[in-house]
Amino acid sequence: MIARRLLLGVFVMWGCVTLIFVIVRLAPGDQATLSLGPDATADEIEAARERFGVNDPLLLQYVSYIGRALRFDFGDSYRLGQPAMEAVLDRFPATIQLALSAMAIAVVVGLILGCVAGGRPNGLVDRVVSGVSISLQSFPTFWVGIMLILLFALNLRVLPSAGSGSLSHLVLPAVTLSLPQVAIVARLTRSSLAESMQDAYVQTARSKGLTEPQVLLGHVLKNSLIPVVTIIGLQTGVLLGGSVVVENVFAWPGLGSLIVDSVSARDYSVVQAAALLIAAVVVVLNLLADLTYARLDPRIRVEAKA
Repeated sequence: MIARRLLLGVFVMWGCVTLIFVIVRLAPGDQATLSLGPDATADEIEAARERFGVNDPLLLQYVSYIGRALRFDFGDSYRLGQPAMEAVLDRFPATIQLALSAMAIAVVVGLILGCVAGGRPNGLVDRVVSGVSISLQSFPTFWVGIMLILLFALNLRVLPSAGSGSLSHLVLPAVTLSLPQVAIVARLTRSSLAESMQDAYVQTARSKGLTEPQVLLGHVLKNSLIPVVTIIGLQTGVLLGGSVVVENVFAWPGLGSLIVDSVSARDYSVVQAAALLIAAVVVVLNLLADLTYARLDPRIRVEAKA
């Protein structure tokens, strides 16, 4: 099973690399012209195009691109004056910090809401939690971020509206990014708990005199966490890509703001490096989620051995 997942991951990465190559080649704008400025001569622009390799046949560009991607070499950023991958790696820790903080909030709050709702399915609390979860998934993240800035930064003046450097700067962007994930974790936990509450072992536990919290936390929750753990791994990868909007709303110095600035400046070396790094992290997280699922569910291990 591990070998199959690794092989699939290789093909997924190849597809990501190819897709990035195609999108960059179809994007408007001439990187050579933009890197030299409006006063560049035709000879200077032609020399820059030769240096960037855009005058080569498309197939030759693709083969060269694949070779450089295997070495994590995407050239230099003309805007930043440093290797593209180095610029991306400088911003990557800030994005990881934001994504992990958001997922931590989502796991804690989502599990609590899911347990409260799933412990008594179809009750008043369950309906309220379900309604709140749907609302959290419906609101655009940029709108939520702006509303939180208006409330906590401008009106209450208890948190900074943008920037980084302290824990208080992390609160608003992490909460904004976590809210849709809170809804996903809560709804999945609720559904898994409600389904497990109908199993025979729950009735046996109750017949032994255990209280509802003991049944829920000691028996049902452990068996219900298998799909939740899997979705947490998958959604952590989603947060890395979804942080682009949130980072720009809060001026967070991560990959999101770097990608937006690089796209605006047609600095495609940085765009390619950032996109490939995010894709690689998502593939690795998906692999870890599959392995975790197999570890938690013995039926998967049996199928893998078969």
